[in-house]
Amino acid sequence: MGLQRLAHVDVTVTDLDLATAYYTEVIGMLETERDETSVYLKCWDEPNHHSLRLIYGPRVGFEQMSFKVEREDDLDEFENKVTKYGFPVRRVTKGDHVGQGESIRFETPSGQVMELVYDIDMVGRATSLVNPSLMVEGLKGIAPPRLDHLLVTAEEVGDSAKFYQDVFGFRTTEQLLDGQGHQSAVWMEVSHSPHDLAIVSGKNGGLHHFAWWLDDWDHVRRSADVLAYNGIQIDVGPTRHGITRGNTIYFFDPLGTRNEVFTGGYRPDPDFPTITWTEDQIGRAIFYYEGELNQRFMTVHT
Repeated sequence: MGLQRLAHVDVTVTDLDLATAYYTEVIGMLETERDETSVYLKCWDEPNHHSLRLIYGPRVGFEQMSFKVEREDDLDEFENKVTKYGFPVRRVTKGDHVGQGESIRFETPSGQVMELVYDIDMVGRATSLVNPSLMVEGLKGIAPPRLDHLLVTAEEVGDSAKFYQDVFGFRTTEQLLDGQGHQSAVWMEVSHSPHDLAIVSGKNGGLHHFAWWLDDWDHVRRSADVLAYNGIQIDVGPTRHGITRGNTIYFFDPLGTRNEVFTGGYRPDPDFPTITWTEDQIGRAIFYYEGELNQRFMTVHT
């Protein structure tokens, strides 16, 4: 029983056409389906139906995060564990959500909606499964190969981290401690990446950003060129994290949701010891080259 990876992120947007144009033309995602209220997007190297759902709504917001489980019967076991932890679980039947089968949904201790799903429609990658080419023609914008992680906000980071550890088996790769030794941020993984999910101190229910994986530093540099060419507001970067050792750029979509492109880092095996950063080194921890944070990065959340 376990989680396999982050499956998709669902966000609400006030202008569906504008958001779709940005995520297809600038980011370079591929549209797989749309209905009256939603557009479903995937990256070129992802086989599943979508990794991002844009939902039309009255305000910009974070709808939910969805993780893929390893086996179908994991849904029953996780439903029991979440219920025993004290959080009601709702079953979503097959056909109620485009592109996937039955799932369970529940609210986490920090107020985000989390979904677990096993059966996700396969629509295929942009390359063949037999003698594939390493070049993919016709890609636009940044063209990341896949969704990588997200960072959410919590008023009690330690309590939230314990929930993800106890119920789902997340492992903490790195943590940031405040002056009293309490966790003010954690980075957690289930897929042997530096992090699949991170939690930072902030208002319950928030989304700080979601991120795509890039292949190397040169792809990060080229992403900066794409963003600048398209007049996209860059928040921070290109730069490097102390935490995770990753190379990064943060920027905003046209409606104000923060995005990130990310590469690098390390492989945390099951016996990987948690790395600890202290509050006095927060600047180097987050932005290693600059050694300091900007106020917007700490306060602007979706």
